[in-house]
Amino acid sequence: MEEALDSPESGENRARTPTLIRFDGIEIDLDGHRLRVNGVEAALEPKAFAVLALLLRHPGRALRREDILDAVWGHAHVTPSVLSRIINLLRQALGDDAQHPRWLHTVHGHGYRFDLPADAESGDSHAANGANRVATVAPTVEDESTHPPVATAGKRSVRYAVALLALLAILLAGWRLWTTTISPSTPETSKSDQGSVPVSLAVLPLVSSSGERGQEFFSDGLTESLISTLSHFDGMRIVGRGASFQLRSGKDDARTVSQKLGVDFLLGGSVRHDGDHVRISLELVRGADGGTIWTRHFDRAYRDLFALQDEVALAVAGALQIQLLHTMPSAVETGRPASGNLEAYDAYLHGVYHMRSDGDIRKAIEQFTRATELDPDYAQAWSWLGFQHTLYARSWLNGADARATYAKAREEIDTALRLQPDFGQAHAIRADLLSTANHDWNGALAEFKLALALVPDTDPTHGAYSRLLTTLGRTHEAIEERRRYIAGDPLMVLARVYLARLQASLGRLDEAQKSLQVAAELEADQHDFVASERSRLAILRGDAVTALAQAESMSAGDDRDRAVALALQIGSDGAIADTALRHATEAVGPRKKGAYFMALLHALRGEADETFAWLQKDLDRGDDGILYVLSEPLLLRFRDDPRMAAYCARNGLPAPQASQARSLDQIRELVATRSP
Repeated sequence: MEEALDSPESGENRARTPTLIRFDGIEIDLDGHRLRVNGVEAALEPKAFAVLALLLRHPGRALRREDILDAVWGHAHVTPSVLSRIINLLRQALGDDAQHPRWLHTVHGHGYRFDLPADAESGDSHAANGANRVATVAPTVEDESTHPPVATAGKRSVRYAVALLALLAILLAGWRLWTTTISPSTPETSKSDQGSVPVSLAVLPLVSSSGERGQEFFSDGLTESLISTLSHFDGMRIVGRGASFQLRSGKDDARTVSQKLGVDFLLGGSVRHDGDHVRISLELVRGADGGTIWTRHFDRAYRDLFALQDEVALAVAGALQIQLLHTMPSAVETGRPASGNLEAYDAYLHGVYHMRSDGDIRKAIEQFTRATELDPDYAQAWSWLGFQHTLYARSWLNGADARATYAKAREEIDTALRLQPDFGQAHAIRADLLSTANHDWNGALAEFKLALALVPDTDPTHGAYSRLLTTLGRTHEAIEERRRYIAGDPLMVLARVYLARLQASLGRLDEAQKSLQVAAELEADQHDFVASERSRLAILRGDAVTALAQAESMSAGDDRDRAVALALQIGSDGAIADTALRHATEAVGPRKKGAYFMALLHALRGEADETFAWLQKDLDRGDDGILYVLSEPLLLRFRDDPRMAAYCARNGLPAPQASQARSLDQIRELVATRSP
């Protein structure tokens, strides 16, 4: 007969298990839900205490992760990574070490075990409180093979009540603030009248006020972690990282920033990391008038950094009267190592900084590699390492070098998902690899399906999924996903440019022009991207003058040369067009995307033989032109050519007739019919 795990609130468990346990300066009152370390009460999330209580009721016994999740969370949809974060919180509260545990042990491939010391004291908490009586007991050690655990769902109502009490202090503290200064409704509008409209918030980059130079990676990392954590709260819409970080300069006032981002509130502040001390100062302001409605300072030892991050997120949510969906996000979702290894986390933050801020792929790879060496179980570091290797191979390598780097990326991403099967971003990163390196479109679709079910609604994964849908000629769906991405990151210029390209491929040129106008107004520094796309729009319209003018307005370089060469092909001077073609051919060399550009150039000239020859060269080089063929109007003018069908069939793409994008000729016919 298999033994079942009772939930921590089970009456049967209470009857047969001591409710007060003391050892090594630690006192755990199971009835009172209190943990004291050296006489000081330690704050624990309700679920964290429930896990601790469950382990203590089975001392010395290795409990499976699945059984702990079922016993503590019932049948709620909770991933194993949530439990990893809870275990890390318990170790921090107890003062235990994941690398050299004294009490709370990880049983690799299985679960967790709590070993009580031989001199641990236990008894009844009520008796102990009244008469200070405890008895010395030895821990019970049970062999897993003779008592395999079977999960049973406990009563949920008690657990929900405990969780509610834990948040009550924060929520009550914020209630008066909410009703008098924060609520976006008018005084005459009740909360019920507002419906389910979420509170919108932008977390602006925390300013590093540390005395040491080069600490921006740390403040940026904490900002990104806070954005990720807050995105898991119900009733709150958080603007994505990209949009927030574009406003780092602070030159705009609060009202302007809130209008640009479309949010009600702004959260900003500073972080100071000096040696073993971390101080975070925050200010919450109304976007409408810039009025400060909440400020708070947080001081912790650096070793308690992860607990500090959770404390900050809960305090912000409390100030906004927002409730947590189910539980705090897992360590892997916020970038933290489940082990609590701060040195590995430091390397990870350096890697993210190089990946996000300065675009140095080599340095990012170096730091993510170091993070995985310091903590071989660091899933998020493995996944981003795989992503950087994929990007490096796609952008800079050809042939055997590219294949070897893709193989390395595949191993790293597989490692991340072996460690954390429910890590949404890792599934998206694997999808990117499958489409880029293997042209495994169905595999990539399956990975994105998994990813989108696991990431927040504003996650950049929607943008990556849009690119795959574009590759498959599913343009309408690609536009929907692109809009979802923009909703979470409204200041991302390239997202607007990609949206314009999709709209143009359907012949919706006026819509595309408006999208490009928005992009141009967002950031003047991105002029070349916008001008290049405006030149392509003019080519689709057959407007040679505008096409050339936009191309020539770009900064000197390869991109400008290519845009000018394309624009010249629709001009009235055939000799100049031929000269531009010859110069472009001579300039191709081994550069990435050179072969694909030549295919576009010949397609615009209506030269099918040369177009397909260059498309094959693009494939032979291992370039990624194949990702754009079914959405490119210049190439789709050969949609009915048998060679196009053969090209798609060889590479697993849908038939060209299935693409929703229009050809150049179809778009020009559409423009002609709409002209007055």
